[in-house]
Amino acid sequence: MRTCWMNGSFVDEALATISIFDRGLLFGDGVYEVAAILNGHVLDADLHLARLHRSLRAIGMTSSMTSEAWHDVMQSLAEQNAIVEGLVYLQVTRGVAERDFPFPTDTPPTMFAYARPKVLSADPHANGVRVQTVADWRWMRRDIKSTSMLAQVLAKQEARAAGAYEALLHEDGVVTEGGASTFWMVQRGIVITRPLSSKVLAGVTRDITITLAATRGISVEERAFTVDEARAADECMLSSATGFVLPVTHIDSQPVGTGEAGPIAKQLRAAHFARASARSQF
Repeated sequence: MRTCWMNGSFVDEALATISIFDRGLLFGDGVYEVAAILNGHVLDADLHLARLHRSLRAIGMTSSMTSEAWHDVMQSLAEQNAIVEGLVYLQVTRGVAERDFPFPTDTPPTMFAYARPKVLSADPHANGVRVQTVADWRWMRRDIKSTSMLAQVLAKQEARAAGAYEALLHEDGVVTEGGASTFWMVQRGIVITRPLSSKVLAGVTRDITITLAATRGISVEERAFTVDEARAADECMLSSATGFVLPVTHIDSQPVGTGEAGPIAKQLRAAHFARASARSQF
């Protein structure tokens, strides 16, 4: 039985339940984070927890737990569940209250977390994935890591039905991001991704990728680009907390570049694992 964490206590997963009146269930009124576990250690918890606090502030909440306390919970879950490679998920909602749209007063938040194994270092998708273009129908505060994710569910299901690994979201042909990832293209050796705004999530792995590229002399440009530009790029890739960097070999049915994993994507993926392995050896 998996051990989870619920409102301050470690419990068996069968006991980790919430009320039908929880605002996270009724309204998607909450935020979440996902971090990778490698070599038994949670990666970049500080960066993920900083974003958690930003998301909470953006929806008018403050955390009743410090980042240090959250990190202890995350690491404990990895250890109690004996996870060598995997992920830890945590969520905070506005809590339990009678169903009404305005915020309730003096309602304690609902907080929970769990960890599960996932193959990271030997990811079968490391040699490249296909993405499917899908219109971006999400709301206009995508910088908040909200639990309101029906639009992403529908987009990723459309991609899955088309035989693709991920949805490539766009607004009138202009790329925003992946369904659960940051999207990048490479032209003439320059790595290009959309600049941060309320229309995209500030990916933790995105920021790390930019830093890793700079340390390797790879130029990065932050600008908007179209699906057509991505299709014509030398290579494309995705980044996410548990995917690190994955090469994109096809957009819809059209190959990107040679139709194989590109050299810069492979270099940056290797750089992520080198960094992660070094950080997890403590």
